[in-house]
Amino acid sequence: MNASAAPPLPRLLLLEDDPVSAAFLASALEALPARVDVAGSLAEARRRADGCDLWLFDAHLPDGDGASLLAELRACGLRTPALAHTAETRREPLDALIAAGFDAVLLKPLSVAALQAGVRRALGDPDGSTPAGMPPETPIEASLEPPLEAPLEPPARRIAGVGVGAKLPVWDDAVALRALNGSRAHVAAMRGLFLQELPTAAGCVIADARLGDVAAIRAQLHRLQASCGFVGAARMAAAVDALRARPGDGEALARFEAAVQDTLAASPALSDDIASSV
Repeated sequence: MNASAAPPLPRLLLLEDDPVSAAFLASALEALPARVDVAGSLAEARRRADGCDLWLFDAHLPDGDGASLLAELRACGLRTPALAHTAETRREPLDALIAAGFDAVLLKPLSVAALQAGVRRALGDPDGSTPAGMPPETPIEASLEPPLEAPLEPPARRIAGVGVGAKLPVWDDAVALRALNGSRAHVAAMRGLFLQELPTAAGCVIADARLGDVAAIRAQLHRLQASCGFVGAARMAAAVDALRARPGDGEALARFEAAVQDTLAASPALSDDIASSV
């Protein structure tokens, strides 16, 4: 008797414009396993949305926002389950995404385990849960109160013994390894991509700051924030947080520029002393 054919892989549409975040999320989703189509803009996602088993939409993109795209696709009669993902942590915009029709909101940066568990639940696996040994990181859902915090705290808040105003290490290996299931090879690859993208991203932030374009500054920093978390760029993450809070502040901009230079100059290699099973 011939063995039964394996069921087809679920098809997921990932909408994410940041290359580092897209690489991380796509790799984690493909390991479910699943077939992952990656779109970098609303226009591209719109063309590829039909026939998917699940949509994962970034909340903020250069050509619009995920909630508007979801409303447009729903108006066309498409009923595909949808998750939003964002680096935003304020409750009001997170609640707005649920009100817009997303089944849950995944807070970036998040670990591979947390992402996969959220996707399994959205695909109808009620037992989809975080594997043993990994932290129970739960997405924001419509029924959850009070507000949840982001799954992975910003690296600036996770360095034991570092006080306010102290200069953080360039890299937090524990954060990066936790996000990538302890894979040193994946951390190395993601950091390489991060360093390739950083000069362009930082240049846009600095140019917008000098023009006084607060909205553009915050949009660029929003993209950079998640990338910092995925690769454990602790000093950059702290500088991004400070500039997002005070986009017109010269001291915050100088701190950001210094963090960029420090990060580009530092070796991205992981410490030999850190355990791979973080």
